[in-house]
Amino acid sequence: MIRSFNGKTPQIDPSAFVSEAATVIGNVSIGAEASIWPGAVIRGDFGRITIAAQSCLEDNCVVHGAGDVTIGKGVIVGHGAVVHCLSIGDHVLVGNNATVLDGARIGDGCIIGAGALVAPGTVIPQGSLFTGTPGSVKREVSSSEMDRLENGTAAYVSLAGMYKKEGL
Repeated sequence: MIRSFNGKTPQIDPSAFVSEAATVIGNVSIGAEASIWPGAVIRGDFGRITIAAQSCLEDNCVVHGAGDVTIGKGVIVGHGAVVHCLSIGDHVLVGNNATVLDGARIGDGCIIGAGALVAPGTVIPQGSLFTGTPGSVKREVSSSEMDRLENGTAAYVSLAGMYKKEGL
């Protein structure tokens, strides 16, 4: 479902895939080859939500914020994650059921572990592995972990293209 709200209509690149079972409302911009999967909710009512090219919001995740929210290029937001922050950099993985709260900023190349809680106002430096509840930086992301993330992003771009071709 794609709906306007308060005079704002979602802007979706024609190459993006948005499942008919997802909800996209209001002041939202979705970039080229991005994918929004079933049950995802993106609600741009308090501010603008920008999702850059080749980013993937998996099933049942929520993106909302008290103001503007920016999700960078090549980001994977895992199943059931809640993104309610200021920004997520490029090439980041937000694990399944993670929660990223108000005012948080995640640098490029980070991995937020499954189930992690990123507290309000947290700033996570570029290239960090962040896990736990409450979470903290554990170490730097390895090159093999970054390779897996990049492969995952490419796989989702391909899969989304197949879904678009099937008319789903």
